Amino acid sequence: MSVISPAVAAIDPHHDASTCTGIPNKKLLWWAFLASDCMFFGALISLHLIYRLNPPPGNAVPTKIFSIPLTSFSTFILLMSSLLMALAVNAIQKGQVRTMRLMLAGTIFFGGIFLGCQVYEFTHFVHVEGLTLSSCIFGSTFYTLTGTHGAHVAVGVLLLVSVLLYSFRKGYGSGNAVDVEAIGLYWHFVDIVWIIIFTVVYLVEYL
Repeated sequence: MSVISPAVAAIDPHHDASTCTGIPNKKLLWWAFLASDCMFFGALISLHLIYRLNPPPGNAVPTKIFSIPLTSFSTFILLMSSLLMALAVNAIQKGQVRTMRLMLAGTIFFGGIFLGCQVYEFTHFVHVEGLTLSSCIFGSTFYTLTGTHGAHVAVGVLLLVSVLLYSFRKGYGSGNAVDVEAIGLYWHFVDIVWIIIFTVVYLVEYL
C-alpha cells in the first residue's frame, strides 16, 4: 500500500491513496469489469457473424427489414451522448458542478432517445416483420446481441441518474471526479461497442 504525502494529495486531489498502481481503485475496478465485458460482447458478436456467414434455411433477410436511417440516427445520438459525457468529466475535474449536471442531464436524455429508438425497432420487427427470438437463427442472435447492449445502455442511464442526484449533496465537487470518470469509462465503452455492432450487424449486410 502506497503512502501519499499531504503535499502530493494537495496537488492531485483525485489520487486514491489506497492503490499502489497510480490508478484510483474505482477506475481500476471498472477497467477490470469492462475487460470481462469485452470478452462477453466479443463472443456474442462472433456468434452472430458465424451464423450470418452460414445462414440456415428459412433465415430472415436483414436488408428487407433493417431501417438504416433510423439506426444511423440512434447511432449519432449515442455518439453525441458520449461527447456530453466527456464534457461532464472535464467540468467536474475543474470543479464546475453546475456544468457537469447539465452535461449529465443531456447524456441521460440522449441515452433515453437511443433506448426509445431501439424499443421502436424491436416492436416493428416483431409485429410488422414477424421477426422474433424463436422465428429463426438470425432473430435469436440479433435480439440477444442488440438486446444485451440495450440493457447496458439502460444500466448506464440509471448510473448517470444516480450520479446526477448525488451531485446535489452538500460539499460535492472536484473531489468526486473519480466517480464521474468511472461512469464515463462505462458509457464510452457502451458507445464503442455499439459502433462495432452497427458496423458488423447492420452495415455489413449491404456490402
